[in-house]
Amino acid sequence: MHKTFLYDIDAEIRDGERLPVAVKDMGACEIYPQTIQHNPNGRFVVVCGDGEYIIYTAMALRNKAFGSAQEFVWAQDSSEYAIRESGSTIRIFKNFKEKKNFKSDFGAEGIFGGFLLGVKSVSGLTFYDWDTLDLIRRIEIQPRAVYWSDSGRLVCLATEDGYYILSYDSDQVQKARENNQVAEDGVEAAFDVLGEVSESVRTGLWVGDCFIYTNAVNRINYFVGGELVTIAHLDRPLYVLGYVPRDDRLYLADKELGVVSYQLLLSVLEYQTAVMRRDFATADRVLPSIPKEHRTRVAHFLEKQGFKQQALAVSTDPEHRFELAVALEDLNTARTLAQEANNPHKWSQLGELAASTNNLQLAKECMHRAQDYGGLLLLATSSGDEQLVRTLGENTHFEGKHNLAFLSYFLVGDLNKCLDILISTGRLPEAAFFARSYLPDKISEVVELWKVQLSTVNEKASQSLADPKSYENLFPGLSDAISAQKFVEKQDKGLSPASLATTITPNHERNVIVEIQAQVKSGASSSFQSRSVFFLILLIKILSNSVFSAAFSRFFMQFK
Repeated sequence: MHKTFLYDIDAEIRDGERLPVAVKDMGACEIYPQTIQHNPNGRFVVVCGDGEYIIYTAMALRNKAFGSAQEFVWAQDSSEYAIRESGSTIRIFKNFKEKKNFKSDFGAEGIFGGFLLGVKSVSGLTFYDWDTLDLIRRIEIQPRAVYWSDSGRLVCLATEDGYYILSYDSDQVQKARENNQVAEDGVEAAFDVLGEVSESVRTGLWVGDCFIYTNAVNRINYFVGGELVTIAHLDRPLYVLGYVPRDDRLYLADKELGVVSYQLLLSVLEYQTAVMRRDFATADRVLPSIPKEHRTRVAHFLEKQGFKQQALAVSTDPEHRFELAVALEDLNTARTLAQEANNPHKWSQLGELAASTNNLQLAKECMHRAQDYGGLLLLATSSGDEQLVRTLGENTHFEGKHNLAFLSYFLVGDLNKCLDILISTGRLPEAAFFARSYLPDKISEVVELWKVQLSTVNEKASQSLADPKSYENLFPGLSDAISAQKFVEKQDKGLSPASLATTITPNHERNVIVEIQAQVKSGASSSFQSRSVFFLILLIKILSNSVFSAAFSRFFMQFK
């Protein structure tokens, strides 16, 4: 004889802690139970074992029905159930009276209850309609357990190595029947695979469209909309007893019949179920009841379902909200979040987005805050922003980023700053060659510094350096180079607009000496008239002095 007990839970509940429970003797069972199952409405409980079954009333254990059976399963309808007798005979009962019986074509190694009657055989799993026993669909899977949702729209087929989540469409079945399109294996469109997970389900149940289960590695997970969420990691095997929406808690038991529970908010499950059903009116109504600390998890679920805009509105995690804003190209929200975080990485991300969407002003701000000087230099030169290039040169020089500072000053033509950077960083050989190419009037100054530096290493090598002041013959054309330098400095107008790129002669095609000569000739011709007046006055004075007459004639002939 075996006794059944009732647990009354009235203490404060904490996740994972064993609950203090009161024990109440409800009576004795007449057989050794191998399985115990409540019917869907909880009014009856069936005990099956030793080739027999007994149905009791749940609260007082009064015998309601009994019989011989190898297996017993309840239908979705609480008044209907099926038994499997030895061999392959399956009997259907309604209101405790036998309604139908049949033998499966492929045999019956096991049966499963729920929205449809499932029969397992060597060829797979076959689903039948409870009322008509019509074949619905044959599936080549041999599950260990079948779990139906309350709505009958979803079912989990749990095998030894994993589980499958399928959706059931009764409308497709009805349409196929009306059109006489039921194949040998049933209605092909009856089921659709929503997910496949390589985890072994130990025990499970459905809450809305969420499948909650314990697995073989001692975790409590739930599957909803393709997302797998871990509720808790366990230190021992636990078995799901049920979910109580009023408590927002999932109750489980261990092998010693100790009862524990874990919080699982019904509002979160209801919200996720509404989203899965695309019922956003219900989702919006449920959202205010979800605590703020749980909303980011809900937002991640929305994001995985492809509803990023809703996820941005729901999430409370600044990091997650920033990622969503960038993904949605919501520049205003992303900028606000970047300002709050003041993180260089965020500014850099936002800068890339702003540049890709042609918001150059925001891109400049972001790159400046992120100290992305390379990006700023590219942006400034691409847009012809001379002031930004100058500012960039000043900032990078101050921060010791000499390569960017040199390049910035070089682009705006501030060659003296470039030379100063080379000298201040001890790059005197480079400074000397730079001066020889661009600032010939500074050659002597730099060579003196180079000699001093080199003398500390090799005095003989220092003395071998030639200075233009002492060895002018070694620097042919130096005076012309200095004239060209002064000429270019006078002409320098900074960076030109990008629109003039096709009209400006590239530097490598210019000959500054020729330009000087051309300007001198042009200047002489254009100023001839004004100079003539000067020379006429001078002529009157010179003619009175015969000593200068010959010299004046030669001088005047140059401008004739």
